Amino acid sequence: HSWLDAYATGSDTAASLGVPIRALRIGLFLFQGLLVGVLVAVAGGVGFVGLIIPHAARLVVGATHRAMLPVAAAAGALFLVWVDVASRVVAAPQEMPLGIVTGIIGAPIFLLLMGRRAYTFGNAS
Repeated sequence: HSWLDAYATGSDTAASLGVPIRALRIGLFLFQGLLVGVLVAVAGGVGFVGLIIPHAARLVVGATHRAMLPVAAAAGALFLVWVDVASRVVAAPQEMPLGIVTGIIGAPIFLLLMGRRAYTFGNAS
């Protein structure tokens, strides 16, 4: 826990406190990927939306919950409507499972969010 607390203050500060930054980032990346894989295996691709959309909304409007929560709810609903439309249109007259479309769209976004070096919120730098 102390490594994560130090890392939350910034990578320069954490490195000066002796935290192995590169190893910690790789470990967190792998651990987060494993957790997301378990979530998707248990809850399906729709649960995946609950992980991606709030982070994307936080990047767009900032970290304040007053702004982020309504944007995340609206963006999640809009995203799932378009996923449903795509699942019905792409393989017409058959329907493609929502989890496949969600995974095709969400996985690259998830990897992009996980691979970011700096995590800035909204207009903050």
